[in-house]
Amino acid sequence: MIYVAPTHYLTMTSLKDRHGELTSFYLDHPIETLATYFVAYILVTALSIPGATVMTLAAGAMFGFTKAFLVVSFASTIGATAAFALSRYFFRDWVRSRLGDRLKTLDEGIKRDGAFYLFGLRLAPVVPFFLINIGMGLTGISAREFYLVSQIGMLLGTAVYVHAGTELGKITAVSDVMTPRILVAFSLLAVFPLVAKKVLSYLKLKRLEARFKKPKSFDYNLVVIGAGAGGLVSAYIAAAVKAKVALIEKHRMGGDCLNTGCVPSKALIRTAKAVATELRAKELGLESVEVKFDFAKVMERVQRVVKAIEPHDSVERYTAMGVECISGHALIKSPFEVEVAGRILTTKNIVIATGGSPLVPKIPGLEGIDFLTSDTIWSLRVRPERLLILGGGPIGCELAQAFQRLGSKVTLVEMADRILGREDSEVSREVATRLESEGVRILTKHRAVAFNTDGATKSLRCQHIGSEIEIEIAFDQVLLALGRKANIEGFGVSELGLQVTERGRLASDECLRTNYRNIFVCGDVTGDYQFTHVAAHEAWYAAVNALFRPFKKFAADYRVIPMVTFTDPEVARVGLNEVEANAKGVSYEVSIYGIDDLDRAIADGEAHGFIKVLTVPGKDKILGISIVGAHAGELLAEFVLALKYGLGLNKILSTVHAYPTLVEANKYVAGVWRKAHAPQGILRLLEHYHAWNRRG
Repeated sequence: MIYVAPTHYLTMTSLKDRHGELTSFYLDHPIETLATYFVAYILVTALSIPGATVMTLAAGAMFGFTKAFLVVSFASTIGATAAFALSRYFFRDWVRSRLGDRLKTLDEGIKRDGAFYLFGLRLAPVVPFFLINIGMGLTGISAREFYLVSQIGMLLGTAVYVHAGTELGKITAVSDVMTPRILVAFSLLAVFPLVAKKVLSYLKLKRLEARFKKPKSFDYNLVVIGAGAGGLVSAYIAAAVKAKVALIEKHRMGGDCLNTGCVPSKALIRTAKAVATELRAKELGLESVEVKFDFAKVMERVQRVVKAIEPHDSVERYTAMGVECISGHALIKSPFEVEVAGRILTTKNIVIATGGSPLVPKIPGLEGIDFLTSDTIWSLRVRPERLLILGGGPIGCELAQAFQRLGSKVTLVEMADRILGREDSEVSREVATRLESEGVRILTKHRAVAFNTDGATKSLRCQHIGSEIEIEIAFDQVLLALGRKANIEGFGVSELGLQVTERGRLASDECLRTNYRNIFVCGDVTGDYQFTHVAAHEAWYAAVNALFRPFKKFAADYRVIPMVTFTDPEVARVGLNEVEANAKGVSYEVSIYGIDDLDRAIADGEAHGFIKVLTVPGKDKILGISIVGAHAGELLAEFVLALKYGLGLNKILSTVHAYPTLVEANKYVAGVWRKAHAPQGILRLLEHYHAWNRRG
């Protein structure tokens, strides 16, 4: 048998010296030689041992072109797939635990275009194949796809090297095989798959747009549909760069945030907090305080707050900026035409920012109930004595606490085993404890079965998940707080053929472009983060990418997204929490500081909650922060800045924070981390030094 393991045999010199011996052995033992070579090639490739190129030349020299080509093509692909599998098994989890979200963009690209990238790399011999094998093992590409693409992609290179091996006498070094001209040719071939994909995508777009007549000129550079946070910012940016822009809104300027979401809910929460503070009079050293309020006047105040903020989002303000504001229902007739109020607007680009609306589930009997949502609850002027809330997310928890504080008897029903299910368990527990202490009845692991009405009496039949025990909950009003769905109907989505995701949102690429190159999206109609500040963030990308294509484009950046739930205590978060880190396999350390130890919190009577920071093991690099406590949303800002610009806990610890303030808690949690990572060896030496120094 032929012994090939030592790498000094896998050189051009050794191959030329032993050419005759190897060929003679093959002629005497053809089957054994082919089998041994096949296994040896797989092992060399699988273990990434240098020498596969020389072995390919040897195959051509010994077996002739056809046999060598067949043996090498299959052995190399099997070996490469084995190396791919070894990399995935031994290194993938380790790499992901350290890189975390930084691999997300790569994974998405591989998932979308992995076959094209791999095929191109296989055609480029300038890239070492063992690096490709190992690198691809770290991604999400399937082994089957890796094998098939590698099998096809390496055929041409294999043929070149095998053919060179058949003419071994003309070769003095491996570099003789790949001349500059051949390398250039291979490099051009390598980019061909990606170029072909781009061309096919372009032709697909042209075919998609061919159904519509493109105007010779356009009335507008940009037409924005929807005047919520995303639409307003898109229009503002367009006007700021002197583009001609039209903003269409069929209801009220400001969208959900101003009229039915952030603004009215925070106004109500503020009043409810004032009531709760007065009820804590004795705790704060006051003898007694009598609290009287009129619920109708409370709700009128909410509307006054909305009216006070309205000018920020008004037609007058945006008109003064240069935006043409149009009231009416928009209908996209083509990628270049939008119909509204009897007019056809021709436009170079469109931004869809139609937002979302409350999700209404199909529960038997619900159709006979005059239910409330986060859109309609603001019309209440009579306080519900018994308020039932379905959904234990941020909206459900915020309004449950507010109405309980304003005198309603609130029952909160949630299917999951805890409220605020996206937060860490101790965060949920802290909020649940406060809600229950204030009188909110929380029923987790309960599923709504059916609504019943008997005259003026209304009730919900619920089933406990697991035990299947059913209970009946009587109520006067029911609020549905089960999430939101994207508004994608009624303005031409299906007629135009805009792609929709499995979650019922408009699909877009990383630049927020739909399957039409001039139609962009932002906000709740497309995104996973249904927050006003994220809609505004996405709006910048949508508007800039629309107005400055094809010269420049930007991929939307979601690495640092702050989130706040405005319960009391507030819940604020940015980056990873433990739930997400564990789901993604990211390794982390935890540092926790209890705000009950903070001087200002004690003075304010707000000594509760905590700050929890996740860091890279052994380093002060921040992965994520969760805060529970008074003004948590404001405390979060320093950490948002730190995450955005890569500042570690040592930087926060070395920053002077005013005393006594709540924000000192940020410094103290950094101190918790520092104490846990104090250099014990150096401290012991210092102890000995100071003991010696005291001797005089």
